[in-house]
Amino acid sequence: MVKKMLTAVLLCTVFAQIMAQNSDKKLFTLEDLIPGGGTYRQSSYPENRYYAFWGEKCVELDLGEVKAIDPATGESSTLFTLEQAAKPLQQGELRHLYSAQFPYPGQPLALFKQYGRRALVDWQTGELVWSQPIDTAAESEDFSPKSRNLAFVKDHNLYVTDADGKTRAVSTDGSIDIVYGEAVHRNEFGIEKGTFWSPDGQLLAFYRMDQSMVSTYPQVSIGPFSHDQSRCAQLVPDKYPMAGETSHQVTVGIYDVKADRTHYLQLGDPTDRYFTNIAWAPDGKTLYLIELNRDQNHAQLLAFDAQSGQQTAKLLEQSDDKYVEPLHPIQFLPWDSQKFILQSRQDGFSHIYLYELAKNGRSCKLLKQLTQGEWEVFDVLGFCPSEKSIVFTSNEADQLGCAVWSVSTSGKRKAIGSTSGWHYPTLSADGTALLDNWSSPTVARQIDLASTPSAKTTPLFTASEPWDNFRVPEIKVGTIKAADGTTDLHYRLVLPTDFDATKKYPAIVYVYGGPHAHMVDATRHWGVRGWDIWMAQQGYVMFTIDNRGSEHRGKAFEQATFRRLGEEEMKDQLRGVDFLKSLPYVDADRLGVHGWSFGGFMTTSLMTTYPDVFKVGVAGGPVIDWRFYEVMYGERYMDTPQSNPDGYDSTSCLKKAANLKNRLLIIYGGNDPTCVPQHTLSFIRACIDAGTHPDLFTYPGDGHNMMGTDRVHLHEHISRYFDDFLKK
Repeated sequence: MVKKMLTAVLLCTVFAQIMAQNSDKKLFTLEDLIPGGGTYRQSSYPENRYYAFWGEKCVELDLGEVKAIDPATGESSTLFTLEQAAKPLQQGELRHLYSAQFPYPGQPLALFKQYGRRALVDWQTGELVWSQPIDTAAESEDFSPKSRNLAFVKDHNLYVTDADGKTRAVSTDGSIDIVYGEAVHRNEFGIEKGTFWSPDGQLLAFYRMDQSMVSTYPQVSIGPFSHDQSRCAQLVPDKYPMAGETSHQVTVGIYDVKADRTHYLQLGDPTDRYFTNIAWAPDGKTLYLIELNRDQNHAQLLAFDAQSGQQTAKLLEQSDDKYVEPLHPIQFLPWDSQKFILQSRQDGFSHIYLYELAKNGRSCKLLKQLTQGEWEVFDVLGFCPSEKSIVFTSNEADQLGCAVWSVSTSGKRKAIGSTSGWHYPTLSADGTALLDNWSSPTVARQIDLASTPSAKTTPLFTASEPWDNFRVPEIKVGTIKAADGTTDLHYRLVLPTDFDATKKYPAIVYVYGGPHAHMVDATRHWGVRGWDIWMAQQGYVMFTIDNRGSEHRGKAFEQATFRRLGEEEMKDQLRGVDFLKSLPYVDADRLGVHGWSFGGFMTTSLMTTYPDVFKVGVAGGPVIDWRFYEVMYGERYMDTPQSNPDGYDSTSCLKKAANLKNRLLIIYGGNDPTCVPQHTLSFIRACIDAGTHPDLFTYPGDGHNMMGTDRVHLHEHISRYFDDFLKK
């Protein structure tokens, strides 16, 4: 009895101390927590420092000076000032040094892109070494430091400005139908751009996409328009190939700057073929790419002669009974031009494989699988020739983390820097030094300088936690079993601010659930979203779980949802609901769900497939029927509607509109180019026909995501909906 009384007194004392500490701290506002909010930068964004490499030397970029970093101590000394760099330029042309680049190791040359030109300045002599005009209307740029040639796109046409400042049009017939030098295949397969310079910067490989045969989606702009335009809303069409429909056709061209000549790879009929992962041979004589069939279950690595465009070899092939997804081009070893690495999931997890080309370049053989295990390589950062090693990021040390490692060609592996948290590293050109900007659940931001050969690190900067002045709710992470009974799923639980275990709280499940994304990781505060913190402050339990189908857990984990997107994911989410209901402080009669994009699809699916589980849902930018989604992504995971009609039918929310019982708000951007408005409007029509009553809100003129102040307004609107219908 005495022991129980002492325990009670101790708990009361601890609680009183916590309350006293919290009483001095502020409560958050949405402006503090949501990007675009007026106080977000100072309240939620950890302070940063900006660094770059000048060869193997690390430099710090600041407003008024660039400082050299001593790798042994981390101490800095002035390398040059803004005044020195700006001296040879026009007055006011250079206002800060944050964007300085150092493309020439060992030479005191800084490259700046400011106000209509690219300029190279010698900071020691104070001379303008070289400059190049920039078209301020350019939509994308690709600069080759080697040749100082610049490729850019404007109005769907491709241009090249050479080192002497002469600009030539590589194409002249660009339009919404014919697109040059831009990312193709709707940015799938790791494609992020549409131009690729050869190592010497004199040959430019580029994509040409013919989408004249693709259906035109009639997006509409309501203005504002200038005074001399019609007041009537205007058509702003978008080419959008939906699953099972005719897709665009892509070819690959090569522009020779010196010869001012363009020719195309002899690819044959490009119909229903995807060309991805373009890479140059070290000597610039061969271009490599990965071709994927439309069914996305067979990939082959092809080689082409850069001068003639003829195919010279089919080097590798890979097939899968579900899908193959090439995301990374081959990379040649800097110390051996006959050897290259390829990142693939051929053993079930993303790993690095070492190959050797035959002397004639017409075949290759596998030398070694350099990494292996039930973990995933994320990205290859580059090479360290002095060690003959490959530097990469992976979640080997922690399934929720991302750390930096190196592996030699013999297979010897070591960690570089801390293996805790989530790391965003930059490797020096020679591979001997690493800038490591990282966070962890307890570290807001840490920046280290690491030696690749020794793996030793020197701390450069530690940010303070901007939330230290606020009353931050408790955040917990853990695992529960998936619906298959064996797979562990990671969850994050946010308890209400000033949590009282004797109370019953409403709970909201924040869901995404789709491929190429995860919600729970070892970043700052376990990757929690600002809106989750806000809702916890309003008295909600916030819960998120990464179901099967999400990323970084291997091929089998992701492919569990194949041809039935949403079904297994919902089963796993319901295991999360069971966990929530087991918590004595969760009110099982007041459960909500919210998600955006794939998460909007999941929210709508959960509300209509399991209509008695959630009292309130908010679905943002949702996929409603996969028939309305784009070819590349949709067919990878669902096959075509023609070959998988049952899968498309069973996952369509249109078929379930009559099941809606509780409150559901759907929000969408009026000009969403990703989940086009047809999704939401079709569902509203289906609900009207079925006699059910969702609520609807739109952001006119916005795309798939709301940005700036609209983003703050969005989260206020979502919060109000839960307050109105779930909290009470």
